[in-house]
Amino acid sequence: MSESTDQHRAAAAGQTARCAVLTVSDTRTKQTDKAGRIIVDALEAAGHTIVHYDIAKDDPAQIKNLLQSWLDTGQLDLIVTTGGTGIASRDTTIEVVERLIDKKLEGFGELFRMLSWQEVGPAAMLSRAVAGLATETLIFSLPGSTNAVRLAMQKLIAPELPHLVWERQR
Repeated sequence: MSESTDQHRAAAAGQTARCAVLTVSDTRTKQTDKAGRIIVDALEAAGHTIVHYDIAKDDPAQIKNLLQSWLDTGQLDLIVTTGGTGIASRDTTIEVVERLIDKKLEGFGELFRMLSWQEVGPAAMLSRAVAGLATETLIFSLPGSTNAVRLAMQKLIAPELPHLVWERQR
């Protein structure tokens, strides 16, 4: 690590986030939503607070309305979505989220696909994972696969979230 990264992480230590989790699926319920549960559990285990958790159908208007209502509160540091990121005609989460993002974090998608390639090989190119800032709120959109969600939460989002929140508040 670089000296400045180490200094920033040290300054960000203990930083917590107010979070929302959205699962996009036509079939999952809160009782069957394993991917959403992985996200909630990982965030809570890292000391963050879950303010909202919901499921939306694979419908662009429903996804946008719910995300926008959360953003409009100005009370969230982080939104993580799971599902609706593939290349099927019903997969529209990425298009909705990209319209909300003001500052894209290109490195997230690149790193996620690199790590995913180590697990699933060339199929990693199908991942349209994206992240960025929507006004002051971080948004990460993950595939619906539990393995993909676990990978993103354990290797990227949870370890770096205190630093991300700290940077956003500077």
